[in-house]
Amino acid sequence: MNPTLVRVLELLRLPHRGSATPLEAEAFRRLRAFLEGEGYPVQTLPFKGVRSYGPELMGISLLLALAPLSPFFPLLGALAFFLYFSGHRPWGFLLDRFPSQNLLLWKGEGPRALLLLAHVDTAKTFFLYHPKRVSGFRRQFLLNALLAALAPFLALTPWAWAVGAYFLVQAGLLLHRELTAPYVEGGNDNGSGVAVATALFLEATPPPGFRLGLALTGCEEVGALGAKALLPHLPPGTLVLNLDNVGRGALFYAEGEGMLLYHPYRGPLLEAARTLEGARPLRYRLAYFDALPLAQRGFPCLTLIRLEGGVPPDWHWPTDTFARLDPGALEATLAYARALLARVFASGGGPSGGRPGSSPPWVG
Repeated sequence: MNPTLVRVLELLRLPHRGSATPLEAEAFRRLRAFLEGEGYPVQTLPFKGVRSYGPELMGISLLLALAPLSPFFPLLGALAFFLYFSGHRPWGFLLDRFPSQNLLLWKGEGPRALLLLAHVDTAKTFFLYHPKRVSGFRRQFLLNALLAALAPFLALTPWAWAVGAYFLVQAGLLLHRELTAPYVEGGNDNGSGVAVATALFLEATPPPGFRLGLALTGCEEVGALGAKALLPHLPPGTLVLNLDNVGRGALFYAEGEGMLLYHPYRGPLLEAARTLEGARPLRYRLAYFDALPLAQRGFPCLTLIRLEGGVPPDWHWPTDTFARLDPGALEATLAYARALLARVFASGGGPSGGRPGSSPPWVG
């Protein structure tokens, strides 16, 4: 396997890299030392985040559970539900108190910028991610969204007690998760993406007129907080290639994403992906990526992901270990991402052009 892939995976091999935890900080320390050892100045961008999304979802569930008392509380809960799952946390300043960080580095000079993006942190597990249940994750989410939307109206009917009980049980399950669930090791999610993005950054030389960047983010698993903190540091119009869960399964390129509102991607990376063999298109509605807050603000984005049976392999489950990564999948993802960069660089960052699969001499 590519030596850089091996090296980065070894650096990330910790019990976990939970969002805004000391082990996430240790992973960043190792990555920074490695990149500086390769001769690159690394910018550390600190920010404050949370260690789990559980408390926020518990609060939303408890507001919805108060439907039997008044329509006011479930109205607040429904609003908070739709804000949160659309990528907005207006209450975040009250909760974000644990230190996290992003690493950002660039090479090359020019007015165009292309950024390789991957998150470092790992998530806590939950019973919904059990291999026998995870295929129904999207259906469960849509049921919650429907009941949250109806809760203010059902509060005026005898159904208020049933809705309240449903969300009270959900709050209890989330509390149990907070108290007992471990963080996963995160070989696939997202050690694989960090390794591929880092290897590609180190091997690629951008042509004149281009800057190539690498951003390794924290706190993706708790609301893409690292990507949001990254926004002020990106040149306008930066092309963003996000790599997430690329260590096993069939390769897809996401054409857009959104758990509730769908945000289509656009730009040269997407155009290039549509002309290359090796990955299938995907409208990603299962969860969110670090690309979401960037796409919402107009940055041209593309995400690469590998799926098995419609979901990431071992998604947020204790079986997501480094031992279960597929070296062939990692190598193939690196080759596909390399071809994407070659196509975009050859086109000057405009509409895709050139012969499929061709690589100019500055890539590879």
